[in-house]
Amino acid sequence: MQLHISPSMRSITISSSNEFIDLMKIKVAARHISYRTLFHTILILAFLLPFVFILTAVVTLEGVNKCSSFDCFGRRLGPRLLGRIDDSERLVRDFYKILNEVSTQEIPDGLKLPDSFSQLVSDMKNNHYDAKTFALVLRAMVEKFERDIRESKFAELMNKHFAASSIPKGIHCLSLRLTDEYSSNAHARRQLPSPELLSVLSDNAYHHFVLATDNILAASVVVSSAVQSSSKPEKIVFHVITDKKTYAGMHSWFALNSVAPAIVEVKSVHQFDWLTRENVPVLEAVESHNSIRNYYHGNHIAGANLSETTPRTFASKLQSRSPKYISLLNHLRIYLPELFPNLDKVVFLDDDIVIQRDLSPLWDIDLNGKVNGAVETCRGEDVWVMSKRLRNYFNFSHPLIAKHLDPEECAWAYGMNIFDLRTWRKTNIRETYHSWLKENLKSNLTMWKLGTLPPALIAFKGHVQPIDSSWHMLGLGYQSNTNLENAKKAAVIHYNGQSKPWLEIGFEHLRPFWTKYVNYSNDFIKNCHILE
Repeated sequence: MQLHISPSMRSITISSSNEFIDLMKIKVAARHISYRTLFHTILILAFLLPFVFILTAVVTLEGVNKCSSFDCFGRRLGPRLLGRIDDSERLVRDFYKILNEVSTQEIPDGLKLPDSFSQLVSDMKNNHYDAKTFALVLRAMVEKFERDIRESKFAELMNKHFAASSIPKGIHCLSLRLTDEYSSNAHARRQLPSPELLSVLSDNAYHHFVLATDNILAASVVVSSAVQSSSKPEKIVFHVITDKKTYAGMHSWFALNSVAPAIVEVKSVHQFDWLTRENVPVLEAVESHNSIRNYYHGNHIAGANLSETTPRTFASKLQSRSPKYISLLNHLRIYLPELFPNLDKVVFLDDDIVIQRDLSPLWDIDLNGKVNGAVETCRGEDVWVMSKRLRNYFNFSHPLIAKHLDPEECAWAYGMNIFDLRTWRKTNIRETYHSWLKENLKSNLTMWKLGTLPPALIAFKGHVQPIDSSWHMLGLGYQSNTNLENAKKAAVIHYNGQSKPWLEIGFEHLRPFWTKYVNYSNDFIKNCHILE
């Protein structure tokens, strides 16, 4: 290190010994600094600078992480003056390089992995891991945890599927007790409706609702919510259709729990003369075909490549394999014109809905010559629920689907539909429905897999009149982030999805919309501990 003082004493330069680098240059203003002050300044700098550079070198070599302000000054200023990189930057760069190297290496068989991060740190200390070994063990741990989380998610989805497909003990109890009541209590067997009101069942001056279900509790909520929300309950007629095993219990409930002035009729599918094997051959095949029954009731994991399936896709596939999709009750709506030959217009309701507003204005909606008044599901605030197009329901790699359908066409929803039966009878909707069901059976269910809506989307093509979405809000059975304010305003809310409100897997914050209409004072409800 050399010290140069200009002849004019107006500049001082401190440079390295090779004279190529000027470490410090001081310009002196002649009129403002004395020679004595200058001399003292030079002595101080000459004394301090070697210590600064020595200290910087020591701190850098020792890799001290915590330092005093003076230490840090030397550590940070020195390397920059000498054109060197900070240790922390070098460390990150080196570690990133090591991670890249181990990302392509095979993880050794039998490599013992720590169960936690603290154990990993302990193993590093005890086994003196180098950086590469540490990175390899860390990678193996992360991959193992990812596999465990993925397996847990699929197990959760399977358990949820089984829970959604099962009958809760309380609801099973309710059905059994009401069936027993039907056999022992004459009042539970009384005619519904009473003989003097039978003519109302085919009177088009009334508002006719059709509900097909084998769930007594769900049916009670649908009927109660409709009556309590109506401005004209005396105009309401409910046609409740159930299966043979549930008929006695369903009849008992509505015989013992009047909803007057509304009228309720309860019928079983076996009481409709029109529903014969000759008229529903395809549905008979669906229910009895071994491969079809195995698809809906068999092992849902077998044959599924879970390593290439996302949990959301797997959940969708499980939902499409719900046993309810091969139930005659679920297909019944396609036969409404034949089941109710004297009615001109009906509103068909699913059993997982709640009615919150008067629905009588539905009968005043002009369907413009169409058969089906329905809410479209391709537009709306909730982009998950309201983003359904035909591509979401059909396999467009199948040549018949690709030929006849447009993947971007908007879908519509079942759950609350206005059907003009008089116009329907002039169409071939039922025949089209049967025809496409046969084609899907022949193709081994490769055209679509999700229940009754896909064939209806084809059969009703050109026969759907969109209605305002405020009439029917969907997704409360799978969208936990449902907008509560929108739900309160909707005329009908629909718990479509696995998380039904009567199940323990239902969303707690959405359940009150439904439980509001459960009669908890009823002895049968109390004795069966329904949603206790």
